[in-house]
Amino acid sequence: MYLMYVDESGDCGLPSEGSPSALFCLSGIVVHELRWQDTMRQLLSFRHWLKGRYKVFLEDELHAADMISKPSKIASSLQRLAKHERLAIIRNFADEIAKLADVSILNVVVDKRTGKVPTKDEVFRWAWYSLFQRFENTIRYQNFPGPKNADERGIIFPDATDGQKLKRFLESMRSRNRLKIHHESGSFVYQNVPVRALIEDPVVRDSKHSYLIQAADCAAFLLKQSIEPSSYMKRHGGNAYFKRLDPVLCKHASRTDAQGIVKL
Repeated sequence: MYLMYVDESGDCGLPSEGSPSALFCLSGIVVHELRWQDTMRQLLSFRHWLKGRYKVFLEDELHAADMISKPSKIASSLQRLAKHERLAIIRNFADEIAKLADVSILNVVVDKRTGKVPTKDEVFRWAWYSLFQRFENTIRYQNFPGPKNADERGIIFPDATDGQKLKRFLESMRSRNRLKIHHESGSFVYQNVPVRALIEDPVVRDSKHSYLIQAADCAAFLLKQSIEPSSYMKRHGGNAYFKRLDPVLCKHASRTDAQGIVKL
C-alpha cells in the first residue's frame, strides 16, 4: 500500500478575479506502508534537532508560506525567530525530506495565465485529477522506489480542503476516466481507463497533526517559489531550494519535464 500526503501552494482564483498568484501547485509525498514507520522516525528526529537548534516545539506546525510572508499566523516559537532563521528551517527541512529513503514526491502545477482553465473550480479539478492519475499510473507501472507487493494500492491524505469534491472526483474516475492515449506513431486515441489502484475516499487531515503533510507543504511552497518566487525568496536564493528535493522527485510523472513536474 502506498500512502500519499498532499498539500497545495497558491490558490485556485483566476488573475482576472484578483488572485495574487499565477499558479496553483500540488505536491504529494508518497511513502510505502513498509517504510512509514522509518520515515516518521526520521521526521521526528529532525523535529528534535529543530527543538535543540531553534527551540521550535515538536507540536508546532511548519507552514512554509506563513513562515516567510505571514509570521503572525505561525507558532510563537517561530515568530520570535528572525526571518532568515525561518528561511534556514525551510532549507533544512527540504534537505531532510531529500534524505528520506524510498519516498517520492509527485508535483502538479496549473498555470492560470494560459487562459486554458475557465474557472477556479476547473483549476482545482484539473490539478487534483492530474495528481490522482499520476499516483494511479506510477503505482500500476511499479515506478515508485522501495518495497513492492504483488498488487499494490494507494490511499490519499490531503490537507484540510474540500474533501467532498475530492471524493466525487475519485468516484467519477473509478467509473469513467477518459484518457488521451498516445501511440508510438505519434497518433492518439481517447479511451476509458477507470482508476483501479486508488482505494477509499481521500482522508482529510489537519496539517498541524501530520509531519508528512507539513513536508508536502514545504515541497509545494518550494515548487511554487521555483517558478513564481517572491522578492524575498529570490533575493535570498530560496527560489532555488526546490532543487534540493531532486533526489526524491518522481520523475516518471512527466515525460516533458526533467524534474517530473506535471505542468498544465
